[in-house]
Amino acid sequence: MAGGAALGLLGTAGCAAPSGAAAGKTRLRYWHLFGGGDGVNMASLVDAFRAEHPSVDLEATQLQWGSPYYTKLGMAGAGGRAPEVAVLHLARLPGFAPGRLLDPFDLDLLADHGVAAAQFPEDIWRRGEVGGRRYAIPLDTHPMVLYYNTEICEKAGLLDDAGPGGGSGGGGTLRPIHGADDFTAALRAAKKVTGTPALTTETLGPDSAGPWRLFATFYSQTGGTVLSADGKRLTLDDAKALKVLDYMAMLSAEGLLVRRTDYPGTVGVFNAGKTAFFLNGEWEVTTFTTSGLPFSMTRVPALFGRPTAQADCHTFVLPHQQGRGSGPTGANNEAAHVFVAWMVRHSVEWAKGGHVPAYLPTLRNPAYLRLTPQSAYRSVIDDVVLDQPAWFAGSASVLWIRLGSVFSGVLTGSRTPRDALREAKARLRELLDTPAPLGGTGGDAV
Repeated sequence: MAGGAALGLLGTAGCAAPSGAAAGKTRLRYWHLFGGGDGVNMASLVDAFRAEHPSVDLEATQLQWGSPYYTKLGMAGAGGRAPEVAVLHLARLPGFAPGRLLDPFDLDLLADHGVAAAQFPEDIWRRGEVGGRRYAIPLDTHPMVLYYNTEICEKAGLLDDAGPGGGSGGGGTLRPIHGADDFTAALRAAKKVTGTPALTTETLGPDSAGPWRLFATFYSQTGGTVLSADGKRLTLDDAKALKVLDYMAMLSAEGLLVRRTDYPGTVGVFNAGKTAFFLNGEWEVTTFTTSGLPFSMTRVPALFGRPTAQADCHTFVLPHQQGRGSGPTGANNEAAHVFVAWMVRHSVEWAKGGHVPAYLPTLRNPAYLRLTPQSAYRSVIDDVVLDQPAWFAGSASVLWIRLGSVFSGVLTGSRTPRDALREAKARLRELLDTPAPLGGTGGDAV
């Protein structure tokens, strides 16, 4: 309500709206990369914001996900053609030269509209700060999770009777899994039921990132790091990495994992009821709910010690505009802050797509808690692990693609774990020696 009341004054803030805005309204251009179910949920939120803020002419533009989006966003910030607000994956912030390609938020203005640091997980909030200034406001975190087919798991004796498991099939919930041996036993039990591999996850494909995300999840559980805290040195622990890579290779060699499948293939295999388990990001929940598959979801079990999971976060950023917040852009900048605060505070709708809201009050909201199975894994927000800050890291990054292709070989059987480790370290050293193409500062974003 505070945001709505404040926006009622924007049209008379003493600054005319830039050319292109509807008459008497403040122009607000918003770029994002959400398609599929996320795109539908985002469109719903955008429409709701428009309805509550008639003084703002909100222009929402969906651009192509991945590298094309980030290339266009970087060029817009460098060339003075930037929108007022945009989406950025948090782990990509170091490569976006905060202060040059991005402008900082006004924390007092955000606080006026109900958003402050104490309402977010400390580690996630910290990653949005560079040089003592706030460049990213988190909307969510999207970790790797474990999907499970409730019918297969029930036949395999892997469910308890603690009530409905959520998803589309009801039934019990997956019994706690403690350690790699326990998970292996669960896979073997499920394989006996179906006669086919019990687990699917992305193992190959053009620009495949799934093998990296799987490795990063398991490796983070060992307590190891890939890069130093400042993102400038290689810190990959050979013993810990080999322990994880050996396990990944075993899953394939023993026939517990569907060996050769690209991303669409993994979704199709699990959706057809051919596997008991699916390791992937939580964003496919809408796919399986819509199809009526008997499934639920839970956190990735702690196989190697810690209960961590690889993740990134969608955040809002302010692409660089000359003179942002002063003169004729003052009203537009305030509209951007109001929009970001409103979106964060209304993230229950966004959570329907599986993402875990970063705004902590949402995690206690009864409307969110009624979302099943989306709310079942919410505690993972305290255990998500993002890439260490480096210009080449984060969602759709060169790190994910180059190391994804290396670890793909471990899952398909074309590389030994030791060979994959040698190649991964060589590629990481090459990236560390390469200057940031957008002038990012790497480890300053800590």
